[in-house]
Amino acid sequence: MNITKRKPVTVGEILTEEFMEPLDLTQGELAEHMGVGRKTVNELCGNRRTLTVDTALMLATVFNNTPDFWLNLQRRNDLWDALHSKKRLAKIQKSRPLQACA
Repeated sequence: MNITKRKPVTVGEILTEEFMEPLDLTQGELAEHMGVGRKTVNELCGNRRTLTVDTALMLATVFNNTPDFWLNLQRRNDLWDALHSKKRLAKIQKSRPLQACA
């Protein structure tokens, strides 16, 4: 698999640095626009909560972009985490391709 050794930017970093800070948007204000509790936004910003499809749809609505934008950020981090965890990588490397039918 071809993936960088450097950890990708997280959903929380993008959310905070590229969206909330330029808009001078607080976590409480974002939570209100999303229709969720402030704790949810705080955990997203602090990378203590993974992004779900529902949350991606909410963020896409609030920021007028796509859920794929948010889900791709999460997916890149999930892949990086799996490939950089010795325990998870050992389990993954046990998989083998199916043999082609003749």
